[in-house]
Amino acid sequence: MSHTPFACTSPSDEKAMLDAVNAKSFDDLFDLIPADFQTDSFNVPDGLSEMEMMQHIRKIARKNSSDLTNFCGAGFYDHFIPAAVDSLTSRGEFFTAYTPYQPEAAQGTLQAAYEYQTAIARLTDMEVSNASLYDGGTALFEGMMMALRITKRNRVLVDTGVSPIYRTMLRSYTRNLKIEYQEIPLSGGVADRAAFKAALTTDVGAVLIQNPNFFGCIDDLTDLIEDIHAVKAISVLSAYPVSLGLIKTPGAMGADIVTGEGQSLGLPLSFGGPYLGFMATRKKLVRNMPGRIVGATTDDQGRRGYVLTLQAREQHIRREKAASNICTNMQLCALRSIVYLSLMGKHGFADVARQCMDRAGYAWTRLKAIPGVEPLFDRPFFNEFALKLPKDASEVVSDLIEEGIAAGFPAGRYYEGMENVLLFAFTEKRTKKEIDILAAKLEAVL
Repeated sequence: MSHTPFACTSPSDEKAMLDAVNAKSFDDLFDLIPADFQTDSFNVPDGLSEMEMMQHIRKIARKNSSDLTNFCGAGFYDHFIPAAVDSLTSRGEFFTAYTPYQPEAAQGTLQAAYEYQTAIARLTDMEVSNASLYDGGTALFEGMMMALRITKRNRVLVDTGVSPIYRTMLRSYTRNLKIEYQEIPLSGGVADRAAFKAALTTDVGAVLIQNPNFFGCIDDLTDLIEDIHAVKAISVLSAYPVSLGLIKTPGAMGADIVTGEGQSLGLPLSFGGPYLGFMATRKKLVRNMPGRIVGATTDDQGRRGYVLTLQAREQHIRREKAASNICTNMQLCALRSIVYLSLMGKHGFADVARQCMDRAGYAWTRLKAIPGVEPLFDRPFFNEFALKLPKDASEVVSDLIEEGIAAGFPAGRYYEGMENVLLFAFTEKRTKKEIDILAAKLEAVL
């Protein structure tokens, strides 16, 4: 692969720059990129007119199958979104300036963020929330870094029930940091207490856990969190927000920091984003919390007002000395979430969670009755579970796509030895008839 050399520089300038980074040539800068991903040309086509571009995009869009019945989960879920969410969040009043550093001009934006924080704190049963982060994976990373800043340690224990997508992100984000990871394998589908206890030494700064975990298994992690606190480490728990309408909250388990993916709170799947990450914590830890935090106050006339609080923008531009390099939030996505939660209300939200669990319970009975199919783990679950199939799960998914069904997530993509394991998810949108069709089609392809 041959690259264009530095522009607007003399040969001596180029050599000085290369010497500064210990590179012999410009091509050396690309050594970390595998050869398969390098190219001799970017192959950028000629420009198109607006009409030609729209015709081209529509042609590509027609290749998508938009009528698949979706049983995929693995952290992102096909929930029903009331039409009012789109209607309200599309109003012109919300098309405000990007960043609300001038509260006198951004009270609406700030109040929406404040209400979002209140809802997340109540949902997770924690004391304080920030105004959102980028997504569930980066939120978990920020929670881990927050824990390490507080404990001033660099060893991290990670349960393998934590989403493998998130774990890949963690390793990518911390590749050049002096952080020691130790992954603790599952025991019977949940966190291995004995293995954690053996690994919980006084140099552990953070322990990352998830509930329900990647395989959908529910676990009361109270005892594990007590063990984490015994060595003065900090627990960071990743949660699926809809499940909190029914199951024990992270706050009730004693978690220190709670993060998660907010996509299921009024955001469409939308081919992968944009989404938002949520984060909540204890009041005593709030000064180490990254991202924006909106506070309520009163002005000199006694009127209620909202401002960014506890953090100055300057802390985010101090490079390695900054508490975090997250100096923004997913405001429009957070707005959709608070509109969705407000529309659902306390009882409506719990009803959505109950419907998800009920449909998954019915599907569990139907699918494990298919000859050759058996549960990966026989554990309580919320709306998601994994089954072992008598053939490769990826092949099964491909076969069922042809039948109009997005059957699930093949666990073998991330877990060695689980090539025959398929992870199924069920939301309030899935009907009994659709589940019966899934069972019949699955039995047929097996």
